[in-house]
Amino acid sequence: MARITVEDCIDKFPSRFELVLVASNRARKLFSGENPTVEIDNDKNTVVALREIAEQTLTTEQLKNDLIEEYQTNTFSEDEEINEIENNSDESETKANELEDNQIEQNNEDLSKSSENLHIESAQDNLEDSSDDEKTQDL
Repeated sequence: MARITVEDCIDKFPSRFELVLVASNRARKLFSGENPTVEIDNDKNTVVALREIAEQTLTTEQLKNDLIEEYQTNTFSEDEEINEIENNSDESETKANELEDNQIEQNNEDLSKSSENLHIESAQDNLEDSSDDEKTQDL
């Protein structure tokens, strides 16, 4: 095939910028090992990508989606870091809730003990008072 230029492909995309982005992404994919949809004819990957676009062997929507997917992917280490941060925040919230629950239980126990002591003391006072009354009555 004769030389191919951007002008041969510009009618397939609304802007030159979009065409260049899609063509360069396709050239990188060809370089990484994807199979071309046209004959290579000892051409470089950029020329093969432009020929694929000009001959419309791949749809423009497919090329655009490939470009979008290329920029949307996250690396595994980023996902791991995000999950680790989320897990740590969940653990700290759980520990804080456990500490708060333990403090509430401790306070309730202290209150119940002090109220029991008050009941015991008042009961003992009542017994002492009643025994004093009985002694005076016996006299």
